[in-house]
Amino acid sequence: MSQQSSKAVEGGSREGERRRTILRAAIDVFARKGYHGCRIADVAREAGVAYGLVYHYFKNKDELLETVFETGWSGFVSRIRAVVEAEGPVGPKVRGITDVAFDAYRVDPRAVKVLIVEIARSPGGHVNRQSAFTDTIRMCAEMFVQAQASGELRPEVDPLLASALLFGSIEMGLTALVMGLVDPRDTDMLERARQQIAGTFLHGVLTQDAAAVEESWKKSAMRSKATKHL
Repeated sequence: MSQQSSKAVEGGSREGERRRTILRAAIDVFARKGYHGCRIADVAREAGVAYGLVYHYFKNKDELLETVFETGWSGFVSRIRAVVEAEGPVGPKVRGITDVAFDAYRVDPRAVKVLIVEIARSPGGHVNRQSAFTDTIRMCAEMFVQAQASGELRPEVDPLLASALLFGSIEMGLTALVMGLVDPRDTDMLERARQQIAGTFLHGVLTQDAAAVEESWKKSAMRSKATKHL
């Protein structure tokens, strides 16, 4: 690689790192101060960069929030898609989707708070939250269509509505966490919440035979988890 090319790669890497640093700072400030209480100056201070540098990458606070959403949501959806498209019964898939959401909170609770709370509070038009949610709900609805065809989902259950209810339950569970109704340090409580959301949902949509398979799978998974901790 030529010296000029090397400098270009180095410069590009440095640019990318600065942008990621600013985005991370924005997440922390949005989570701490809220969308309306956040200023670009706060983000610059949190990131340890000059005020004008933030504007070099983002034209305003709205674009910052939009980028935070697009980055976080795209990662979330890619993990959900991997669960949905995997082989296997619908029960473990529903639990897998719930796991993705709760693992995201465990790893980065501030980012989840911004995605759930601050995006909803932002002025309309800046973040197309509705479109993003709709696409994800439709993707998972296809999973329920297939489950219905295979006899796992009760015939009277509407797959699209089932998908919306699943994500609604997950969102409200995470909202309870980010609003402080549940102590995020209580790992046992987090696990109970995760299991309760998935279990309650599955109890309402699975056929009797599929529910028996799901219960067997759940017991097997619990035994496997207990063995790993020995």
